[in-house]
Formats: sequence, structure tokens, C-alpha cells
Amino acid sequence: MGAVYSLVASDWSISAGKVIDYIGDDHGGVSPSYASGIQFHRWAGDLSDDPAYTGDDILDRTKPVASKRSTDYILTLKNGYTLTDAAAEHLYDVSITQGTEGVDQKIWDAITVYGNCPVIHVLQAGLKIADDYWNNDPDSLGLGLNSTTGISHRFLVKVHDYVANGGDIDGRRLIGTSRAWNKTWKEFPINGTERGKNTLALDQKNDLNNTQSTGTIGALVGISNQNEGYIGIDADGNGSDEYYYASWTKGVNSTKDLYEWVKLQGYDGSAATLYGLPASSFRGITHSVAISGGAGTWVEPESLSWGSGVTAGTGQLLAVDNTTSSSATVLHIQLLTGVIPAANTITGNGGATATAGTVTERSVETPFIGASTGAAIIGGFGFGISSILSTADTLTDLAGNAVTPPDVVSVTIGNLFKGSVTLYPWDGSTVDSDGNPVYNPSQMTLTTALTGAAVTSVVVNVVPDNTPDTGFIRIELDSGNSKLVAYTAVDTGTDTYTIGSTDFSGDNASISNGAWNAYLDTTLNNLTAGVESFTYTYGSDVKAVLEVRDTPNLIQPYVQPVTLSNTSQTINAIRNSDA
Repeated sequence: MGAVYSLVASDWSISAGKVIDYIGDDHGGVSPSYASGIQFHRWAGDLSDDPAYTGDDILDRTKPVASKRSTDYILTLKNGYTLTDAAAEHLYDVSITQGTEGVDQKIWDAITVYGNCPVIHVLQAGLKIADDYWNNDPDSLGLGLNSTTGISHRFLVKVHDYVANGGDIDGRRLIGTSRAWNKTWKEFPINGTERGKNTLALDQKNDLNNTQSTGTIGALVGISNQNEGYIGIDADGNGSDEYYYASWTKGVNSTKDLYEWVKLQGYDGSAATLYGLPASSFRGITHSVAISGGAGTWVEPESLSWGSGVTAGTGQLLAVDNTTSSSATVLHIQLLTGVIPAANTITGNGGATATAGTVTERSVETPFIGASTGAAIIGGFGFGISSILSTADTLTDLAGNAVTPPDVVSVTIGNLFKGSVTLYPWDGSTVDSDGNPVYNPSQMTLTTALTGAAVTSVVVNVVPDNTPDTGFIRIELDSGNSKLVAYTAVDTGTDTYTIGSTDFSGDNASISNGAWNAYLDTTLNNLTAGVESFTYTYGSDVKAVLEVRDTPNLIQPYVQPVTLSNTSQTINAIRNSDA
């Protein structure tokens, strides 16, 4: 049997202590019932004109009336009658006030949700209301569902409790959210409920870029938020960092995988924590607050508070441009409760203080990572991604600037068997006696000598454009031979390659010796056709020479000039017989 949307008298009681309670089947039971405010008022009125009470309802014409109607949607409980929290969960379309103002008053306000979301949540005082009973009635679609009017839920939320909260709960502010898996997300704020009905507009549709299961996404390896706080990332590859409140990396996964993984952290069913908050209540940066006159040390993340009375508020610090408060100029926060700081002293949980100045409201993206096109991310405010991105991606840094990463290009060499494949730089003119291009061993020159048994860095005159983030370089030794060395990082600001500990003690490399990128330098052991590839961040066109040798199989060397451009390319080696 489904839920009943009218007052069922046997499901309600009024005790001798004037407590009105719901005693029927609860949400999810066999036959719970729900009543509108006016139905509840008429029921109590019917009891109050009876000559004598019967059953559980201690109300008749000898007792004071229980409720007063202002409108069909506004009721006040009178003469000491009170409503239990459980009873309030079975009413809708009404604001109910009980008790004495400034003593024991409680107020429940009505929420009507328009949309098509089977499950919605409400943030109150910065956190998701834990008892989302409105999602648990037998219809699975909400109290008082009316599909013809587009209503998905109708319920009450307690917004005032003088004994527990000293009055209004966070100024009666609420934020409705819908964060279903595989669906688009949305949020809708109520900046202070009013007596009567209050509206939330929450709808959803299929998210075409969130198509995998939670189990599949949860099993991915390599996706994480490596840092929380004020993080520098050179996402546009110009040699200077921009700043973000996060540094997410996707590993070998796609940007679509990253988008889905971040949604997994914050969707309705998540138990994860982000930045010191439950991830299902995390929204990202809502405000940037200019500060001055600071003292102490900020801790990222930490809770913040300011003001008192009508100027009071709390927030969560997500990033600050300097953790030393006296040097900091701006706090980036998620507002949790109250109003924004305005010339207030802001105090961090760790003891830091500062005076608030100009407050800038930030647009909140749902989800907080931003939007996905499937192949690219359009990032939310301050959301940083440290993995290699492409020109199709756009991030927004904490200064509000749109940041477009440079081109990331791949080169793939195919039709490879046994032998070797090399791809080295070419000066564009040097050729051998057969007219084939010859690689350039002086693409770079060393600016520090390589000596000793444990060299960990190679400094050159200039790192060339299109150098892969990781890979190999060849270094000219004093003997005239060259050494192939793997590097794990390259810094274009200091023109330094970071290498594993390498022994040069037997054959040094002096200042001004040549060095060159080994874009590919691989021994091949394939018995069937294979491929080798690498990626780089495009800067400008760079000429290179490809050579594939397969002499054990009596195949002529394949030599081909290649331009490393801003376009990915695949080159299949040609295998001409040398028999």
C-alpha cells in the first residue's frame, strides 16, 4: 500500500500533556500517512468541538483549542500544545509555530520542491541535514507528489529553535542540492525561509560525461588531490605559476575519468571528506575576502569565524596567499553559516586573525570541478589540475583568470620489429653522403661539468621547445662517446634536467660539451609489429630525424626527417629489403 496524503486520525495522538504526535507507520513502512497543514488544523478543530475525548486524542470542547490558522499555510499551536519532530515529518504545505518567543519557541517552515529529482538534500548551517526523511516515503518521489504541477517533494524543516539554537537556525538559510550519480548536479539557495511555502527548484538530466558505475570509477588508480591550500601550478606552460586551491592529478587516466572521480567524492552517497568538510556538503570557494592587519598563522584548511549577532558568520578556509597572517592579503573560503564578513575580525581555528575588507562572491560550479565536455575540463573557480592538460581544457585560477594549457602532442612510430628506433634533433641542413639528415649532437651545451659518481642534475644553456616532461637525453663525454641518461623532470626556468644518480667518474662531461634530446632511443624486441611513442608540450616547430634499424632481419635502415609540430602524428616505418 502506498503513502496516504490526507490526515488519518488513527495515525495521530494528543496526550494529556498536550503533545501532538504521529503514531502511524513511519517512512518506508506499509502505509504511512501525510497531511497538509490545513488538514491537520481541521482535524484538531473537529476534536475540539467534541463533547468528550476518545482514544488517544485528549482534546474536546472543555479544552482550549490547539491551533490557530492565519492562512491555509500558516498555523500557530496555541495554549501549550506542542508538536513532536516525528509528527512534523508527516506534515507538508504549512509553517507551524509553537511555544513562546524568546523562551521555548520552535518554527517549522514548509518546503516545496519543483523538479524531477527522486532524491534531494538540504544544507543547513553548512552541512547536509542527516535525516533526509523526505526521500524515504513509499512513493520514492516525495511527500504530496503532484506530477501534473511538477512537484517532487513537500516537507517541513525546523528553522527556529530557541532552546537549542537561541533562535533562528543560521538565519533560516537553506541550500537545496541534487547530486545523483550519472546525473547533472544543481543547487538552489533560500536566503531565509518565510512563513508559508518556500520553493526549491531542483532538476536533473543524464550527465553524458558521467556514464560509468561507481565501482568502476572507485577502482581507478592514480587520481588524487595531491595538495590542499594555496598551490602554484604552471598550467599554461609560460614558466610562471598560477595559483589554485587544489592540485589534482589524473595519472594515466583521462580527463573524463578525473571528472567522474571527483563527482564520486561529492555525490549524495559519498562518505568522503574534502578540505575538512563532508564531501557531499563541499561546494568549493564561495567568497574571496581581502584582509589586512593580520597576526598568527593560517592553517589550510581550517574553520573561520567572525562577527556577532546579525554580523556573525563561519566559513572554511580553502586557500590563503600567505599562511603568515601579517603577510596575507586574501582568504578564499566556503561560506558555511551567517553573513559574509564585513570589516569584521576573522579568527581561524588555529588562532590567526585579520580584518576583513572587500568581499568578492564567486560563482559556484556544480560539480565543484567544473564542467566536462568528455574530452576536456572547464574548471571551476580555483580548481587546479597538475596533470598534463590540452588546449581544449580551461582552468580558472584564484585571480579569476582563465588559463588555457598549451598543446600537448603525441608522436607514435609504428611498424617496428627487432632492431632499434631513434628520434633525435636535426639542424635542418646537415645530411650524410646519401642525402639523409644527420642528428644534431649540439642541440644543447652543458653549462656545468658532469663529474663524480653520483650526478643527479644536468644543466644546459637552454632547454629546447617540445622537450617531453620525462624521457632521455644523450650527453657528449670527454672521450667522444655519448651517454644515454633518463630524466624524471625538466625545469625550463633553470634549464635543468633531473636525473637519477649517475656515475660520470670514469668519463667526464666538460662544460660546453654537447647534449641532445633523445625523443626516442629504444632497442626493439618485437616479434610482431609494435609501436613506440612519446608526448611533449608544444612550443614551436622543432626538426628531428627518425631512424629505424632492423639489420638482423636484412631490412634497410629507414631514415626520415620529422617536424615536431603542434599536431599529433603517427609515422609507420617502411621496411625495404636489404637482401
